[in-house]
Amino acid sequence: MATHDRQAAVISYEAPRSGSRVNYFPIDASLRFLLFSACLVSVIVMVTSKQTERAPVSGVLPFLTLRVLAKFNYSPAFIYFVAALSVAGLYSIIAMLASISAIKNPSRKVLLMLAFWDVVMLGVVASATAASGAVAYIGLKGNDHIGWRKMCNVFDKFCRHIASATAVSLVAAILLVLLSMLSTYSLYKRIHD
Repeated sequence: MATHDRQAAVISYEAPRSGSRVNYFPIDASLRFLLFSACLVSVIVMVTSKQTERAPVSGVLPFLTLRVLAKFNYSPAFIYFVAALSVAGLYSIIAMLASISAIKNPSRKVLLMLAFWDVVMLGVVASATAASGAVAYIGLKGNDHIGWRKMCNVFDKFCRHIASATAVSLVAAILLVLLSMLSTYSLYKRIHD
């Protein structure tokens, strides 16, 4: 009789716990779709950044001009940017599928893996955004102390593409911060409920 009462108490105690859980996976999947979109747009804008202009040859013959091409793959920082955001976009697809599959059957393991990989991807996207932003800033302002001239006054279209791609990647980094917080909070609630 005492065993039966204990089981009834456990069952009545467990029922409110499972019913009070909020499933954050639909929000998670939506944010991951936005992350994929931001990564895709950022990569496309960066890859299409190309401009050809005529520039005077300094020193020898001032009236002589050469065609100068500016492309994203002339800078290692921009190549890293494209690679990093491509990886983050691929990760967002995989994580979005995991979130969609976990909507009906939530799991602590899925939450733990998503929280871990969100932080890793946040580091990758943030570092790529910082590298791109640093090179873009030098292109915009130059650096008189070491003789680097600004180039955005000549390659204005190219610089607008770089700035747009960097801004969209900053949105991707913010989405990863939100996803990391959501995954961690969801995991916390599942452990303490």
